Amino acid sequence: MIHYDDLRTWLEYTEQMGELKVLKGANWDLEIGVLAEHVMRANQQPAVIFDEIEGYPPGYRILVNESGSRKRAALTLGLSTDLDEPGLIAAWREKRRSIRPVPVEFVDEGPILENVLHGDQIDMWKFPTPRWHEDDGGRYLGTGDAIITRDPENGSLNMGTYRVMVHDRDHIFVYISPSKDGRIHRDKWFAAKEPMPVVAVFGADPLLHMVASWSMPHGQFELEFVGGIKGEPVRVIRGPVTGLPIPADAEIVVEGFVMPEDRRPEGPFGEWTGYYGSGARDEPVVQVKALYHRNNPIILGSPPVKPPSGKVYMQSILRSAAIYEQLEGAGVPGVKGVWFHEVGGGHMFNVIAIQQLYPGHAKQAASIVCQSRGGAYMGRYVVVVDEDINPRDLQDVMWAVCTRSDPAQDIDIIRRCLSGPLDPMIHPERRKVRDYGTSRAIIDATRPFEWKSEFPRVAESSPALREKVLAKWRSKL
Repeated sequence: MIHYDDLRTWLEYTEQMGELKVLKGANWDLEIGVLAEHVMRANQQPAVIFDEIEGYPPGYRILVNESGSRKRAALTLGLSTDLDEPGLIAAWREKRRSIRPVPVEFVDEGPILENVLHGDQIDMWKFPTPRWHEDDGGRYLGTGDAIITRDPENGSLNMGTYRVMVHDRDHIFVYISPSKDGRIHRDKWFAAKEPMPVVAVFGADPLLHMVASWSMPHGQFELEFVGGIKGEPVRVIRGPVTGLPIPADAEIVVEGFVMPEDRRPEGPFGEWTGYYGSGARDEPVVQVKALYHRNNPIILGSPPVKPPSGKVYMQSILRSAAIYEQLEGAGVPGVKGVWFHEVGGGHMFNVIAIQQLYPGHAKQAASIVCQSRGGAYMGRYVVVVDEDINPRDLQDVMWAVCTRSDPAQDIDIIRRCLSGPLDPMIHPERRKVRDYGTSRAIIDATRPFEWKSEFPRVAESSPALREKVLAKWRSKL
């Protein structure tokens, strides 16, 4: 296992593994976005650092595709970098059981304080913030970010990932979708007619962004969970403006206030579904009160691109592991594999492989997955297959759908399920009234349990025979 302290140490290990490329001289306006899209559209591609970006000093860098390979996923989680996908899921499930949140450690100093700017010194344009997609309404500094907020009623803290557009020198937007914890906090502050304090982190140890992207139980502070994964507390500085914790080893951090009465146009922005979820609309701005950054700062860029992509590869691993636990917790036996496919952005096309043990087993598993904490938000299809089908192999899965399911009997529809404003299938009229419900399809692509022993045999070499022959001929193929 490899221990790393910050983004720069993480990059050193990534380079040692041969999984880092450096590109120099790209333009922030769309060019970096196109190159990021290219490298992120496939799994197991290298992480890329953009340096010497046009119009900006050398050393002001952008990192993309930090999570697009098994080795980097394992590095970030503190696991062995030699694992395959099933091994990585199993190792993470094992580690996850022993994780206990570790309170943050408040310190007085840290690299983030190398540059401290206030008032007229603040300039959010000093960073090479990309315009990622051609129809984006602005430049988005926050894609691989971590946004820290506080509940004004009980004081609990939350760290989430929300898109952040730069508006001008000292104003940014933090767009938070309805139902997210940060939005709940914001609504409470605004109901009290007060601005919401916020800390926005735009470059840090990739584990912070990863955990900020998860759906955690209410009241669980994500930075403490990061500490639990690392086995040591995250070092933070108490923000002098907001009182919120600032990660001491971060690259770029903003302190400010989300203003309830100051709304300006934000968006549109190409989202993880592969679509523009909405047009420009008025959103409350953040008044930036303090800007902190390290010398030669690194932006962590995690722009959404049309699925499948390396961006959701890590999410697929983590959500698949979480669903394993939730199925086991619900008492479902015989689960042999889980995969939340990248083609559905890690949300919309989910496959469960089971060893059937009783009638209704497949429908039970599918029903639990589509309404579970890890599978409910913006789901679309849940497919259940037999244990001989590789749930990660989309062609294998679709072969099972085509040959082991009868549409009239094996597809069930569940209506009025949880979705959100980024869902491209929400009708414009329903968007106006924030009606975001949608349906789910459960597809039972298993052999019919009642006569599975009589189901036609698969016309394929047995694993033992295949390995015997290939061992003899592999070197000549």
